[in-house]
Amino acid sequence: MVSRIAFWAGFGLMTRAWQLGIEMRPFLNRRDLLGFPLFGAIGASFGYWLEGVDKRQTAVLADRKQALLEKRARRAQQEAAAETATA
Repeated sequence: MVSRIAFWAGFGLMTRAWQLGIEMRPFLNRRDLLGFPLFGAIGASFGYWLEGVDKRQTAVLADRKQALLEKRARRAQQEAAAETATA
């Protein structure tokens, strides 16, 4: 969890550095220092949101897998009962 948030925070910081590089402005100008924490916080919040999305999707997939396995077991049981009834 922390690694994903840290990655996106770093991505936000690198985006700010890239932006300043494109504009050919100094990276550590006193007026522009507020941009780095802002971009880092935006990136970290995106990473936190993405972590929640991943957890919800994993839970939905696990529930769906369990339902399919139960359905498969019921079908195998019915087929076995049908084979013994016809034999």
